[in-house]
Amino acid sequence: MEGMPQSTPRTVEEVFNDFKGRRIGLIKALTADVDKFYQQCDPEKENLCLYGLPTETWEVNLPVEEVPPELPEPALGINFARDGMQEKDWLSLVAVHSDSWLLAVAFYFGARFGFNKSERKKLFQMINDLPTVFEVLTGNVKQPKDHSGTHNSSSKIKSAGKARQPENHSKAAVKMPIPPKEEDSGGEEEEEDDEQAGTLCGACGDNYATDEFWICCDVCEKWFHGKCVRITPAKAEHIKQYKCPGCSSKRARV
Repeated sequence: MEGMPQSTPRTVEEVFNDFKGRRIGLIKALTADVDKFYQQCDPEKENLCLYGLPTETWEVNLPVEEVPPELPEPALGINFARDGMQEKDWLSLVAVHSDSWLLAVAFYFGARFGFNKSERKKLFQMINDLPTVFEVLTGNVKQPKDHSGTHNSSSKIKSAGKARQPENHSKAAVKMPIPPKEEDSGGEEEEEDDEQAGTLCGACGDNYATDEFWICCDVCEKWFHGKCVRITPAKAEHIKQYKCPGCSSKRARV
């Protein structure tokens, strides 16, 4: 098992960075890499665990053999329940156990290195500012409303800052700056920016940033970083209807 960090985090900031890396890895397993994760959780295999790694990756593996383990262990035997319940419910169950494990690992480090009351509080507040794995998976995080004035097709895309309209008027809709002469449209632009500021990526759970490319799934209407779902602005120009990895895999197994 590769879950042990190369250098053990000792400060609040280091523990939080370790938490974020593991969390991103787990979210990838349950969203962008859900097909691969599903296949690896074969019920015919022995007890398996889902590990999030500090390197923002994940792995499905057998539990460690040493007793007691160096770090708290994730839920055991997640593969046994895979075929006994609806896929959505199974993934949600794995997400809940993943959230519990992330907290256990973070506060294990806090206990091991003697975090005091203020340090534990600071760590929890930093963690609590992020949506849980379960919230990201189930969509219980704020998503932007559909602004018909800023989209010219079914493929919805966010592009940062002063993006310009593509000359060929392709299917990829790009966020346009409001012309300065249209005074009555200023309020709508401000409302849109406020909503985008609270947008969270459906894959990694991080906040919207104006310098990053985003794309919206036409099925579940969740927004994603282009880098998280491996979609570039150039590739998006040729997509008529975008389906995120989660929606694509669900349709494939129906």
